[in-house]
Amino acid sequence: MRTKAGAALAAALLVLALVAAPQPAAADSAAAAHYVLDPAKSTLEFTFSQAGALNKGKFTRFTTVLDFSAANLAASHLEVVIDMTSLDTGDQERDDNLRGADLLSVKKFPQARFAAPQIVKTASGYEAVGKLTIRDSTRELRVPLTLRTVTEQGVSVCYLSGKTTLKRLDFGVGQGDWKATDQVANDVGVAFALRLLAR
Repeated sequence: MRTKAGAALAAALLVLALVAAPQPAAADSAAAAHYVLDPAKSTLEFTFSQAGALNKGKFTRFTTVLDFSAANLAASHLEVVIDMTSLDTGDQERDDNLRGADLLSVKKFPQARFAAPQIVKTASGYEAVGKLTIRDSTRELRVPLTLRTVTEQGVSVCYLSGKTTLKRLDFGVGQGDWKATDQVANDVGVAFALRLLAR
C-alpha cells in the first residue's frame, strides 16, 4: 500500500523532472520572416579609381533573399546573386573592358554570389558573415548591414543597406596588364540600398 510519504516523494520527483527538462528558448520559437527583393526600389553600386579619377557603376540585375528575425538570428541568413553582364558605368567602351576576359570575364563567369548563412548583431547594427564568389575565386567576407523592418500597406518590408571594400585582385579581377594597380586601384567600393518584401 502506497504511503503518504511515498506519494509525496513521487510528486517531488515529478516536479524536479519538469523543472530540469530543457525548455524551448523563446528565440527558437521566433520564426524568421522570408523577404525577396523589390528590384524597382533597390540599388547595387560600385566605385573604383582609374588614372586617379573616381569612376562609378551599378548592376541593374540581381536577386536577394533574406530570412530574418531579430529574436532568432540563428535562423537568419542572406543570399545575393548578381548578373555580372548587367554592369553599367555609363561608358560603353569601359563596360566592354570590364566585361572582358582579363577583368570580370562575364562570358565565362556570368554570376557573382554572396551567401551568408550567418547574421550577427554588432554595436552599430548587423553583420552578414559568409562567402563571396567572383569569377572562380571565393573569399570569406563580413559585410556591415543597417537593417530596418516596417509595415507598409499591410505588408512587412525590410530596408537593408551597407557598404564594404573589396580587393579586386583577390578575385582574379585583373589579368595580364590589368594586374598593375598604378592605373586601376586594387580597392573597389561596393554600396547597396535594398528594399525587400515579405513573402
